[in-house]
Amino acid sequence: MAIYLPGVGQETEAMLDEMTPKEIVAELDKYVVGQNEAKRAVAIALRNRMRRQKLPADLAEEIMPKNIIMIGPTGVGKTEIARRLARLAGSPFLKVEASKFTEVGYVGRDVESMIRDLVEIAIDMIREERLEEVAEKAEEHAEEKLLDLLLPQPAPPSPLQAGYVLPADNGDSSARTREKLRQQLREGALDDRLVEIDVRERNMPAFEIISNQGVEEMDINIKDMLPNIFGSRTKKRKVKVSEAFEYLIQEEESKLIDMDQVTRTAVERVEQSGIIFLDEIDKIAGRESGHGPDVSREGVQRDILPIVEGTTVNTRYGMVRTDYILFIAAGAFHVSKPSDLIPELQGRFPIRVELKSLTMADFIAILTEPKSSLVKQYTALLETEGLKLEFSREALDEIAGFAFKVNEATENIGARRLHTIMERVLDEISFNAPDITDKTVSVDAEYVRKMLADIVKDQDLSRYIL
Repeated sequence: MAIYLPGVGQETEAMLDEMTPKEIVAELDKYVVGQNEAKRAVAIALRNRMRRQKLPADLAEEIMPKNIIMIGPTGVGKTEIARRLARLAGSPFLKVEASKFTEVGYVGRDVESMIRDLVEIAIDMIREERLEEVAEKAEEHAEEKLLDLLLPQPAPPSPLQAGYVLPADNGDSSARTREKLRQQLREGALDDRLVEIDVRERNMPAFEIISNQGVEEMDINIKDMLPNIFGSRTKKRKVKVSEAFEYLIQEEESKLIDMDQVTRTAVERVEQSGIIFLDEIDKIAGRESGHGPDVSREGVQRDILPIVEGTTVNTRYGMVRTDYILFIAAGAFHVSKPSDLIPELQGRFPIRVELKSLTMADFIAILTEPKSSLVKQYTALLETEGLKLEFSREALDEIAGFAFKVNEATENIGARRLHTIMERVLDEISFNAPDITDKTVSVDAEYVRKMLADIVKDQDLSRYIL
């Protein structure tokens, strides 16, 4: 899922408006090694989206996104480029395998479900942004409610009370007590005290809806309907102050957020800046011969076509146009080729970029250069056990060399091979980490060879272990 930094939406948009394609590529370089051609293509696509937003409405209406097909073997960075692009742009992002869709009437999901899923992702994004905006106010309201529970306000005198009533002189004292309680609450001194709060019952009667269509297509929203049918009951529960504070914050946040506005904003963001990554597009390429298990390949393409061309999809949140959603398709195309797609679908993906297989130098760069490189990940994991893990340059060369050789000798799974190699190299260290007395562990080339040599030597065994 795409991550959008809440509360800084305007700053992010301003920053993106100023980012040139070169700067976008430089940002992607922090996470993905090589593949400059693919990075250039997605950087131009993102920049064109920004350019389009600055055009007059009548002209902007005519400019459609230029969809991209990425061609390359598995594990070379296709998905990561698209995911990082979406994260950079703060766009709703969905990765979906084209092979999971089938023609309407066959077992499988219909293609419109990808748009519904994208809308759900966008709603979660916008809701998180709104939560960040109202967090401070919700905390203030929750604190006042909790103080009311800890120090109930004295009841006002009844107007029907006979005789003369002396004016209350404990107003200042009550205010002082409340402020002392507030200070103790903020310091955590009251966390273990019990208070009684009203908690909504979330239990709903269990039942199933059996349908070959999604609930969205039934034109009802079960979540909204159930409380109206069975009522929203509350019950009193005694909980610790710390738990009550968290619960009251959530209650206040839900009151402060206008979900109708969140939904409208989410639908608009999907329509204007959504990104869908269609993986395994090559699995549905090719013309069928009219028999066998693959008879629905062309049918799936024809079902996907209107979504990519631009249509209106009915969701539980209203109608969603797909005209300006950016589609990035990807596939290895080992057996088939892009020209095996139906001509109409080919025409909707005008930009084609080929991603190259990874070299030895790429493997070494992947191990060390990205912000969250594998070496940094494993070092950080073992630091939690108090171990300081150190890799020599020769060790990294050996790991990269083994990954490259195994990819050549067996199936080429790209950078994913490094994960299996690293796990194998660090297997003994990871297992014994809590019991190791020497808290500095050095991994050199000799150690790497010792852990991997026998397995790589036996080609048949390496097919299963690595």
